[in-house]
Amino acid sequence: MSEHVYKKLELVGSSKASIDDAVRNAVDRASKTIRNMRWFEVVETRGHIVDNQIDHWQVTVKIGFTLDE
Repeated sequence: MSEHVYKKLELVGSSKASIDDAVRNAVDRASKTIRNMRWFEVVETRGHIVDNQIDHWQVTVKIGFTLDE
């Protein structure tokens, strides 16, 4: 196993459809500027309510990526 050093980035993704889509939106957006992403962890899940209905989901994720050598 390699001796990697990781950095973690915390993001909040959102979606009107689902928690899964909120996570995917965060990872997809991060992939546009972050290289070497290796894993994610969900650290918080919440939703926004409008007129007594769930309007959208918000998910805080930490994304781990390796540093360039």
